[in-house]
Amino acid sequence: MWGERMLQNNIERDLKMRLLEDATTQTELADKLGVSVAYVNRITKGREHILNKTFIAMMEQLGYDVELTYVRRV
Repeated sequence: MWGERMLQNNIERDLKMRLLEDATTQTELADKLGVSVAYVNRITKGREHILNKTFIAMMEQLGYDVELTYVRRV
């Protein structure tokens, strides 16, 4: 998959870890977001891409790596 190799984060792993840390289930998260549990599950398993591959490819062509930063709100 072109583009994804330069993404510096593992979004799926990060989401799973945050769910565990917050003791939140995929069902609870889906309910809060108003999406299906199946959709949340596809994201956590890496079957649904939440970043657009074309955007990542464009940034790569411009000489940038794409990185995400998560900062807990207080």
